[in-house]
Order: sequence, then structure tokens, then C-alpha cells
Amino acid sequence: MGTRHVITGELKSKIDRVWDAFWSGGISNPLEVIEQITYLLFIKRLDEIETRELKKAERFPNAKVTLRFGPDEQELRWSKFKDLDPETMFKTVTHRVFPYLQTLGGDGSTYSHHMRDARFTIPSPALLDRVVEMLDKLPMEDRDTKGDLYEYMLSKIATAGHNGQFRTSRHIIQLMVEMTAPQPKDEICDPACGTAGFLVEASDYVRRTHEDALLDAEQRDHFHKSMFHGFDFDNTMLRIGSMNMLLHGVENPDIRYRDSLAENVSGESEKYSLILANPPFAGSLDYESTSKDLQRIVKTKKTELLFLVLFLRLLETGGRAAVIVPEGVLFGSSKAHKELRRILVEDQKLDGVVKLPSGTFKPYSGVSTAILLFTKTNSGGTDNIWFYEVAADGWSLDDKRTPLLPAEKLGPRAMLTSDEHAKNNLPDVLERWTRRSHDEMQRARTEQSFSVPKREIVEQGYDLSLNRYKQAVHEEVERRSPLDILADLERLEFEIRQDMSNLKRKLN
Repeated sequence: MGTRHVITGELKSKIDRVWDAFWSGGISNPLEVIEQITYLLFIKRLDEIETRELKKAERFPNAKVTLRFGPDEQELRWSKFKDLDPETMFKTVTHRVFPYLQTLGGDGSTYSHHMRDARFTIPSPALLDRVVEMLDKLPMEDRDTKGDLYEYMLSKIATAGHNGQFRTSRHIIQLMVEMTAPQPKDEICDPACGTAGFLVEASDYVRRTHEDALLDAEQRDHFHKSMFHGFDFDNTMLRIGSMNMLLHGVENPDIRYRDSLAENVSGESEKYSLILANPPFAGSLDYESTSKDLQRIVKTKKTELLFLVLFLRLLETGGRAAVIVPEGVLFGSSKAHKELRRILVEDQKLDGVVKLPSGTFKPYSGVSTAILLFTKTNSGGTDNIWFYEVAADGWSLDDKRTPLLPAEKLGPRAMLTSDEHAKNNLPDVLERWTRRSHDEMQRARTEQSFSVPKREIVEQGYDLSLNRYKQAVHEEVERRSPLDILADLERLEFEIRQDMSNLKRKLN
């Protein structure tokens, strides 16, 4: 976890109480609970900004200040309505605060834009009163705590959503971010962003590893306004994703409605230097509703293939990607599957394939998946492809997904003993990835990671499944006597010599 604080049990139980209040108040859909909490957090933040601006106006009479609440709108501020009696507060929030929220869209910020169609669904004054009181007590000053609190709420979206949405586990996102090492100048995009987990983690990474970059005014502007791009076609997700970014300290990210596979790509093509994504791979689309420019490259209805084509279109030359794909992409035998793998290996630079254990996305999905890491070159460059087989990611691989190690030993940045490695391979994935062009090239095919030369991949019809190249450790070999092994080696040496002399004869 690096320097991040893990939120305390006491804070978690406070949020659990907010949650229980919703459930007992009749709102049991976790997405709706998060959405209502999101609106209230947004309203609370508007009040905090207003207070800050008023203080600025007092201290610097000539400073430019932006006030959002007029003299007759003061009771719409969180600090004013939170102390009203439940009935009055309920009326104020229902009839005045929410209509006010919907008028904010004009100020151009991501958040206001997504709040335009905000609907207030808290059913009773008593519930609103309890929730406002609890949210008011949550410590929202510190950025890390604020972000972690919201992440904890998001972890409660435990039921798979519609459109094949589910949350990608934080530790897998962290691994992909660490492997691609976002830089302060990057333009980062997740075309299926959901709750914006990848963008949040990338922003945390940049803050942690390039602290000085945010001291520069131009760089800071880029970080807050043009570094992070997320698309989704679900408005609830856009609201939740924007709020997640905001609570992690990104002021105005580019998070917007876009049906990534249906819309024409030309306006977005070659704009991004890094793509991080776990796109929905539930089934297939009909040709009619799929973007024609994607179909031109690979004729397919399969969403997971179309997303890969989209990523290649969105990346600038030299741009890199880490994306999750269902395992079928690696070995599927259809023409489209093979063509796409050929493009990755021959026209671009395929850097690595990390096979994830099949329980990684339980309880949502039992599909086996892998992380593909590639660079868009449009001129090839694949020499060797690095493979790693993750056997353990730190959590049990059943539906319960119980942590196998204490919190500080989870995720890709933990320092582990060899015994602990058996429960969490992620730090090892990261470490070996950084050495993929060096000593990783010498590893035997019986090990957890190894490199395969491009030539062999081509011979196998561009099959990218790890098992195709992995060799089992044969116990017989270990039981043989040293004399037997020596005799084998001598025989091999003799055969090689013969081959060499035959070759010389032919050449002469």
C-alpha cells in the first residue's frame, strides 16, 4: 500500500451505519445508495468551496472570487440546512437544493455537468437527517482519507451491475498502473471507466512518484484538467466516477458520456499516450450499432476484440496500454481473433501477457483473464514476449475472496518473504517485469515467468496462451543419476558436432 493510510475500523463502521440506514429506509440497490451519497457529498463540497471563496474575499478585497449562492440561496448551503429540523431540511433539499443542483451545469465543470439530471430519492425526513448527520461527521479534510472512504463505499457495489459492469479490484489496478508507470506529461484514457478506478490510481501514482511535477503551474493545470480521460455510457457511473476523482483531488477531469464502441473514433484517434482499462466483455454487438471505423480493421461482433481495436485507434504512436482481456482473446481460433493477435505482434509491439488466476473477478465472474501490455508503434518491434503466470493475488480465489495476508502485505508494492510470495505474487510480477529485457530472457519455461521469441509465437499461429509455451517440470528428470544426464549431454554434443560438419561440407 506504500504511504496510503488504510481507513480505520471505526470509520468503516460509520460508513456501514450510513449504509444500514439506507437499507432500513428502503433503498437497497447499492448503486442508488452510492448515487445519493454522491449528491450529498457534492452539495457539502459546494458549501466548503463557498466558505473558502468568502474567506478569500475578506482577506483580499480585490481578488477574483466565484460565489455560487446568492443572498436568497443561503439556506441551500450544507452548513445552513444541516441543523434544520428533519421535516424542514427534507423540504429544503427536495424542493430547493436539488433543483438548484440541476441548474449548475452551466459552469463547465465535469461535476456540475453530471449533476444536471440528479434525482433525489431519499424517501423520508428521518433517513435524510441520519445520513446528513453521519456524512457531516466524516473526516473529509484529508485527501487520502476522503478518497479511501469513497473507495470503501464503492467496494460495497458487490452485485454485478448491468452492461457487464463490475469493479476491478484495487490491487489489480495498482499492478497495471505500476507496470505502465504513468508520467506527468501523459494523457491517460480509460474508454470504459465505470467508477474511474484506473484514473484514480494513476493520479495517486503521479502524485507519489513525481511530487515536484505538481509544483509547476502548467503541469498542475494539465493534471487537474487534461491528463485524465474517462468514457462511459452509464450516467450513474459518470457521476460516481467524477466524484471518485474529485475526492482523490483531481479538480476537473474529462469524464464524459460516450458509447465507445458505437461512436465514430476519428475525433479521439491518436490522442492518448496511455490506456488503462478493463472493458466489459459480455457478449457481442450487432454490426449496425458498431462504429464502422472499428469494423474496417477487424470484422467482428465480439466486444473484447472491438475494444482492443479501439485502444489501438485511440493511442498515439509510442503510446502504451495495459488492459484486461478474457483468456479467449489469447487463443481464440476465429479469423478476427487471429488477425487481432497478428496486428499486436507484427504491426505493434506486444510487451507482455500476465495470466491472472481464474478467481480474480469472483464473485462477479469466473472468466479466466489476462493483462495484455503493448506499445503502439505502427511499425512492429515485437522481439520477445514476456509471460507471467500469477498463481496467487493475495486473496482467496473462492467467492469470499478473503485476504490471505495483513493489509500492508497486499498489492504490488508490498515487501514479502518467499513464504508470503506464495500468497501474493504481485510484487514479484512487478519486479520481474522491470527485468524483462535482461535476466528474464534466460529463465526456463518451467518457471513462473519466461520470455518467448516472436518467431515461436508466429509458428504457433500467434497463439498467446501461456500454457502453449510453458513446460511442465518432469519429476523423472530430477530422479535420474548424474551419469545418465552426462551421457545424454555427450550424445547431444556429438550430434551437434556432426550437424556442424555436415553443414560445412554442404557449404564447401
